[in-house]
Amino acid sequence: MIVTIELKGMQFFAYHGFYEEERLQGTDFLVDVQLEAPAQKAIKEDALEGTVNYEKVYEIVKEEMMITSKLLEHVAGRILGRLENTFLEIRNIHVCIYKLKAPIGGELKHVSVTLSSRR
Repeated sequence: MIVTIELKGMQFFAYHGFYEEERLQGTDFLVDVQLEAPAQKAIKEDALEGTVNYEKVYEIVKEEMMITSKLLEHVAGRILGRLENTFLEIRNIHVCIYKLKAPIGGELKHVSVTLSSRR
């Protein structure tokens, strides 16, 4: 059996952006992570080691969001790579980063970047 685990709407204030001003002032971001992994042991034995630890996923996302980058693609790639390397049992991962205020010269809800990995 495969379980889908989602952490949605993780909120961070971070310093990502192509323009130096964005990297100096910072802004608000949301991050969604969706992953699939085997869950037989968790289902049968009620054991944390039989699934992906959500707290560890959050900590990885938080650590990577605190590293200033110019491009959201770069941040999402780091998050995805760390999740793959930390949880070898993961089959599919989707990481979506939403930048809530982007300097594009107009009003918008957000811009976002989604990276996916399938094993």
